[in-house]
Amino acid sequence: MFVTLSCGDNVARKIVLTSGKGGVGKTTICANLGVRLANLGFRVALVDVDIGLNNLDVIMGVENKVLFDLSDVISAKCRVRQALIQDSRYPSLYILPSAHTSGGADISEENVKNVIDMLDPNFDYILIDCPAGVDKGFHRAVFSANEALVVVTPHISSIRDADKVLTILSSYNLFSTGLVVNRVRGDLLLSGEMISVEKISELLGVKIVGVIPDDDEVSTLSTLGAFSLNSTGTRAFSLLAENVHNGTRKVYDCTLKYRGFMGALRRSIKKRV
Repeated sequence: MFVTLSCGDNVARKIVLTSGKGGVGKTTICANLGVRLANLGFRVALVDVDIGLNNLDVIMGVENKVLFDLSDVISAKCRVRQALIQDSRYPSLYILPSAHTSGGADISEENVKNVIDMLDPNFDYILIDCPAGVDKGFHRAVFSANEALVVVTPHISSIRDADKVLTILSSYNLFSTGLVVNRVRGDLLLSGEMISVEKISELLGVKIVGVIPDDDEVSTLSTLGAFSLNSTGTRAFSLLAENVHNGTRKVYDCTLKYRGFMGALRRSIKKRV
């Protein structure tokens, strides 16, 4: 069953997830945010614009279902509805995979925007997975968006790269830009060995929309193309989805399980691992 494309007057929120530095978990966050928005009842499309290095279909566990991709829609080999893959677990969630073989040199910003515009009337959210860096691929992804989430980790190199990305994003006419701080370790925050999310927000001058803990279960499940809605760590993604939709500022407290006597014991064990 594919989504029925129509000429409705719905206007989707088009959010690009980007980062200056690769390997910060941007695609994992894109996938998990999409799952949680769909779980709240919204119609969500995940669009992979990381051409040639795409992983969104793998993380979503649909790589074996790909018949057509973004480049096929652009080249008119298929209609956009034929390239969309409906998630079997969340019926209102669809994935538009990126090109697996094309280097993307022949795909322009306008090409991608045309495809996004085809999806627009039929979805509440379109999440655009952007390649790392600030070259042509970055602009190709950002061009279609009206909002941005910049993914950053509590490391100096990631913060510096995020600052560069934010400078470039300021040249676009975006409605809003927010930060998602990923891989935060509560034990290191309490010991003062990791820069705080508040300090990151202050340094970059952008509000925090979500905080995601350094959680082994999240990483393992995402690698396997599976998602848990009940684990302690993935509660952070639910808060992220609520903040994105409602404009609230509730963030996950990564230090909670490391407080008190049992928390001190956990910190001690984690240092030895």
